[in-house]
Amino acid sequence: MSPKLPSNNAQTITDFLNPEPHHISEETSAESYKFAFDDEAFLARRETIGIRFELELLKPEILLNEHGIDHTITVFGSTRFVSREKALEMEKNAQTADEKAAANKALLHSRYYESAREFGATVAHYNTTQDKNSNKLHICTGGGPGIMEAANRGAFEAGDQTIGFNISLPREQHPNPYISPGLSFRFHYFALRKMHFMLRARAIVVFPGGFGSFDEFFEVLTLMQTKKVTAFPIILVGKAFWAEMVNFQQMIEFGVIDESDMQVIHFAETAQEAWAIIQKHYQLS
Repeated sequence: MSPKLPSNNAQTITDFLNPEPHHISEETSAESYKFAFDDEAFLARRETIGIRFELELLKPEILLNEHGIDHTITVFGSTRFVSREKALEMEKNAQTADEKAAANKALLHSRYYESAREFGATVAHYNTTQDKNSNKLHICTGGGPGIMEAANRGAFEAGDQTIGFNISLPREQHPNPYISPGLSFRFHYFALRKMHFMLRARAIVVFPGGFGSFDEFFEVLTLMQTKKVTAFPIILVGKAFWAEMVNFQQMIEFGVIDESDMQVIHFAETAQEAWAIIQKHYQLS
């Protein structure tokens, strides 16, 4: 029996776009005669993956520069948390035991949504005191629902520019409505999206979340541990959650990380505590 090893285990852009076979083969002159830059099927080929990487890196970079955005605070957290208003509506409309349980959980978690919203507003209010773009910090998120929506919403409602780096998913994640016009971006490649989370980041604020939040959080920790980026504050909101999910002290005692690796991690319970850590680190007035 011969091994059944896959030739590629990633979802290619060709898979995602699902073009017609005759478009990919380009057997007609009408297809082959197109300008290369105007030929979607050609740009979706496996051989042009490097070009697509470059484009996904370049497009947001150019547009963010044009909007005068130099510094960001990147906010991660669960997509599943809803606002207190929405949670109260769920509680009011709950009929079954499952619906009531879901409403109770939504109410419990809504405090994180409201905290992220407050944090976004706090950063936006700081920006109103700054005349130069080079001194401003802008809220940046993954552009989706939950904590991402909340942080974007707080900044947007306060009249500030706010950024969303969305990603194409099997269950499409639509941009939340609180991203500034011209600052809502869509990525196919997680790697390029993560690069943009970091390129302008001056702090990372992580609310309770699932696999995605942990993935992004630990990626940042690894970059700092390996000195690939200059260390800056990583703020974990909700110490009880993080202490139960990750036993950092046990990792130190087991010898898989050093105590010095923990210096970049800070814990906060409120939006104001998170902002105070950033203020102190950068000596912001």
